[in-house]
Amino acid sequence: MAVTESLPAAMENGESKGGGDYTQDGSVDLRGNPVLRSKRGGWTACSFIVVYELFERMAYYGIAANLVIYLTDKLHQGTVEASNNVTNWSGAVFIMPLIGAYVADAYLGRYWTFVAGSAIYFLGMCLLTLAVTIPSLKPPPCDGGVCPPASALQLGVYFGGLYIIAFGNGGTKPNISTIGADQFDEFDPREKMHKMSFFNWWMFTIFVGILFSSTVLVYLQDNISWSVGYGIPTLGLLISISIFLAGTPLYRHKVPQGSPFTRMGKVVAAAVWKWRVAVPADAKELHELELEEYTRKRKFRIDSTNTMRFLNKAAVKDGSPAKWSLCTVTQVEETKQIIKVVPLLATMFVPCTLIAQTNTLFVKQGRTMNRHIGPHFQIPPASLGAFVTLSMLVAVVVYDRLFVRAIRKYTKNPRGIPLLKRMGVGLLLQVLAMATASLMESRRLSYARRHGLVRTGGVVPLTILELLPQYVLMGVADAFLVVGKIEFFYDQAPESMKSLGTAMSLTAYGVGNVLSSFLLSLVSRVTQERGDPWVTNNLNASHLDYYYGFLTVLGAVNAVVFVVLSSKYSYKVESTETIDIAMDVKGETAKVQS
Repeated sequence: MAVTESLPAAMENGESKGGGDYTQDGSVDLRGNPVLRSKRGGWTACSFIVVYELFERMAYYGIAANLVIYLTDKLHQGTVEASNNVTNWSGAVFIMPLIGAYVADAYLGRYWTFVAGSAIYFLGMCLLTLAVTIPSLKPPPCDGGVCPPASALQLGVYFGGLYIIAFGNGGTKPNISTIGADQFDEFDPREKMHKMSFFNWWMFTIFVGILFSSTVLVYLQDNISWSVGYGIPTLGLLISISIFLAGTPLYRHKVPQGSPFTRMGKVVAAAVWKWRVAVPADAKELHELELEEYTRKRKFRIDSTNTMRFLNKAAVKDGSPAKWSLCTVTQVEETKQIIKVVPLLATMFVPCTLIAQTNTLFVKQGRTMNRHIGPHFQIPPASLGAFVTLSMLVAVVVYDRLFVRAIRKYTKNPRGIPLLKRMGVGLLLQVLAMATASLMESRRLSYARRHGLVRTGGVVPLTILELLPQYVLMGVADAFLVVGKIEFFYDQAPESMKSLGTAMSLTAYGVGNVLSSFLLSLVSRVTQERGDPWVTNNLNASHLDYYYGFLTVLGAVNAVVFVVLSSKYSYKVESTETIDIAMDVKGETAKVQS
């Protein structure tokens, strides 16, 4: 597939008055003017965005990492109910970006959608901090095993804060990483190489924020107060927003190009409407705008392909008076690019369900084990999540700095290995992690039976550190899967739908968390009816090892489906490998071609 770049009009007139060169990817400032490469973008602009993400992830995981403990200990919810509330909220957090991506691509642009989402996000954090601070907004502590349930007002304020955060996250999450990637020009070889490393270092920064939350903030929440544990991330979010806004003069922006859903719907409807029309053998007979039109609007033109040939009918000129039924070749090809990744997106749901266990059942599992180190210190159960982050950090650095540099000499792939192969390795490691969790839980249950703790539900005399293998394996798996997934959906999305591509990768988390709630509820209900429940409030009397085994099998089946689909997938050709740009610079014509 060939992509023809449309250059800003200012570029066609030569260099800038200051002697610098303009970006070639249609980047503009907030007023819509072309931008100089030397004045905006690059790692200088990215530094503000990356620091924002560091503080924002600290804020988000300051709430998410220990949420299941707050729901069970302070709001007095059961294990299944609390776990499902965590995954339902996480599902909302990661599904809302679809709305944010739509608003960004169709109306406000990424920058202003992000700013609006940040304001809403901060409001939710403030409400949560009040909910854990004001005594009347919390139920009384348990007294002699009797735990008063939270009132409707108390639940309303706390969950209201959570879901306001989810709504605000819809505006921030699909746009912030995309804004970061937009700071690098695809058509400049040096900047393109930097962009390929951007997602690795982007995730590295995220993991540093998560690491702080999983250790320092979780400890403060468990041992000092929830008010302090929530107040610090709220302040951190305010600092992160301020840092992002401070970098505004340095950012490159992309012009909103209309709703991707509307364009794709129009293509599908037009193709169905003209289902009897024959597609001409010569693609030049299909409807397409002149290159100058794309140049004027700073958009990209894409040549026709024969994949999903039926959709080409949408660009056939049939003389119909209905203007809606005639689409350009570029609109058709953009739709094809999105449709191609949907089956692979579906195979990301189960892996995201497995990831969800680290903040729910893994934490409750650790709560039943010996957490003492020395006579005075207890490890907060949610802090073991730090080892997911640590192993991920190490794996990302080793992958980017050692593995990629070594393997690219043989594969000739600038990424080292294709993105789908990277994701496949992550899927296999995830299956291994869940199998390890199942074996470890079986060992924990045998200790509980041996020490007569099945009925009482007491602490098993087994150190919580024995859970480390499942956390470390999950972290290494995430280094391959999570980073690869974000980069894949961003990279394979059309240039005009990058926010949608990022939102799709996040939506997998949302669906995966909702699927986790569904599976846990279903398995709990079915096994309860059969008289041998797998998951109850007393994990010593449960069969959590069976549930982990079930998830292991589910993950293995999903991995097989992914391998089959990925083996048939054809990547979108890199734009800079097929582009032929004619530029008039100082009266001379220069061609940029791979």
